[in-house]
Amino acid sequence: MVAIDLEYLGDLHCRAVHGPSGTVVETDAPKDNQGRGESFSPTDLVATALGGCVLTILGIQARTLGLDLKGMTATVEKEMATEGVRRIGRLSVRVHVPTAVDGETRLKLERAAHTCPVHKSLHPDIEKPIVFTWG
Repeated sequence: MVAIDLEYLGDLHCRAVHGPSGTVVETDAPKDNQGRGESFSPTDLVATALGGCVLTILGIQARTLGLDLKGMTATVEKEMATEGVRRIGRLSVRVHVPTAVDGETRLKLERAAHTCPVHKSLHPDIEKPIVFTWG
């Protein structure tokens, strides 16, 4: 279990402290929802968690396969739903792997990305495509 302690700082800002490491992350509401957009919004952190999780799972799978994927990158584009309650509607993940790999290895890595715990934990109404570019 990991504890994360949060404090509301006022003016739609929050501070979160990661229990095990003491690392601090601050959030602000986005400009389109009464905030100033001065930091990650809570939904931005969901997008960040998805991208970080995909890269981490790929790194674990690469280690298992004896590969080094250092320099691999991901970009996550977050789109809010335009109808109904305010929620994340789509998180599009683009992964660039600078290492050329054979077709079988590529398939193993792409399958692994879709098993990331964040991807599996997000509500099924959220679209979560993952697109890869290689080499």
